[in-house]
Amino acid sequence: MIPAPVPAWRMWTIWTVGVAAYVLSITNRTSLSAVGVDAAHLFQADASTLSLFAVLQLAVYGLMQIPVGVLLDRYGSRPIMVAGMVLMAAGQLVMAFAPNVGVAIVARMLLGAGDAAIFPGVLRLVAVWFPAQRGPLMAQLTGIVGQMGQLVALLPFPVLLHSTTWSVAFGSLAGLGMLFSVIVFALIRNRPPEQAEDVSVDTDTGAIRVVTSQADLRVSLREALAQPGTRLGFWTHFTTPFAGTAFMMLWGIPFLTVGEGLSTGTAALVTTVFVICGVVFGPLMGALSARRPTSRSLMLVLPTVALQLIVWLGVILWPGPAPLWLLLLLAVALASGGPASMIAFDHARTHNPQHRLSTATGVVNGGGFLAGLIAIFLIGLALDLQGAGTPDTYRLDAFRWAFLTQVPLWVVGSAFIVRERRLTRRVLGLDRGPRRRGAPTR
Repeated sequence: MIPAPVPAWRMWTIWTVGVAAYVLSITNRTSLSAVGVDAAHLFQADASTLSLFAVLQLAVYGLMQIPVGVLLDRYGSRPIMVAGMVLMAAGQLVMAFAPNVGVAIVARMLLGAGDAAIFPGVLRLVAVWFPAQRGPLMAQLTGIVGQMGQLVALLPFPVLLHSTTWSVAFGSLAGLGMLFSVIVFALIRNRPPEQAEDVSVDTDTGAIRVVTSQADLRVSLREALAQPGTRLGFWTHFTTPFAGTAFMMLWGIPFLTVGEGLSTGTAALVTTVFVICGVVFGPLMGALSARRPTSRSLMLVLPTVALQLIVWLGVILWPGPAPLWLLLLLAVALASGGPASMIAFDHARTHNPQHRLSTATGVVNGGGFLAGLIAIFLIGLALDLQGAGTPDTYRLDAFRWAFLTQVPLWVVGSAFIVRERRLTRRVLGLDRGPRRRGAPTR
């Protein structure tokens, strides 16, 4: 029996609530980005310690991806997203009144655990409520709108903090989290009411399969990792967004204001350009990826990596403080990483059957956050090793050496992209394997 069409107003209401929750999730995730200097003063933290706020937050986020996928398959988006919002609210409340660094780090870990549930939960809502053929577009749109949360973290949130107190600012985010947990519970439903059972949706064909057994819900990490397309997605997500993550989550504002000597307003302009360009690049990347699915890595992913590397090296090697136009170009280059990273989910969807898609998506999503936490930690460690670990000792030359620690991540990631792309094309029959010695040629 073919399910009855879902009313447009209902599916768009579900998506609007879900994506609004995702905007708040991004705001929570990046809430330290514009107030990192304040956090360093408040907790008397050096650069390595400050980087642990983001590193452990991202580590928890990454580790939670596969468990969250299993829970979403078992219980649906509504309860998992509500739990995520409550965890994020608890983390921000603890952060508001944290007496020391240890408690503050625990707060960010709670936040990371809650954050891990929101984006996969919204993607599941898209798959269940919208026609399958619209899934890729809606996923891109979800990512684009969600990034607006960065603007909230970068613009009004610092104003609130500096006009009130640390406790009021982070307590306000906790209050919003609890409000949205109620809204999500009240308005989101796991599936259309006309659909009596949970379903698995094939986003390539639009076929709908009813999930009827526990075996349908079991996922296999080993099988997902054995698929080179999954590994290609992992390394794509590992390599493309980490520089933007490190810049926006922690080190961008200190670098721009203390290192480059920009005013707070001008630094906010640079980060705003980052967000706006991410919104612009998303649809372009999505359209090009759909048009040339067998050339995504060569046409989009690797050029994006090269652009980020070249522009960062230009900023680092510039004699003295970089001009504003170059810093704006840096924001544009870093912004391309987020949309390019969404191509990784196309790999996961294309090369995995539906019954293990949540596992493959979790593996892929963890790649970017693994690279992000490594980059954030290495930058902080490099600053400390140069004796520039506190806001009073930050200096431009120290930041330059610190940001060079990103280069090995780009090199390693790109090498694995090339390798897994070759293996993936071989599996698809697009490339021949290596010719055995003595084998006849054609």
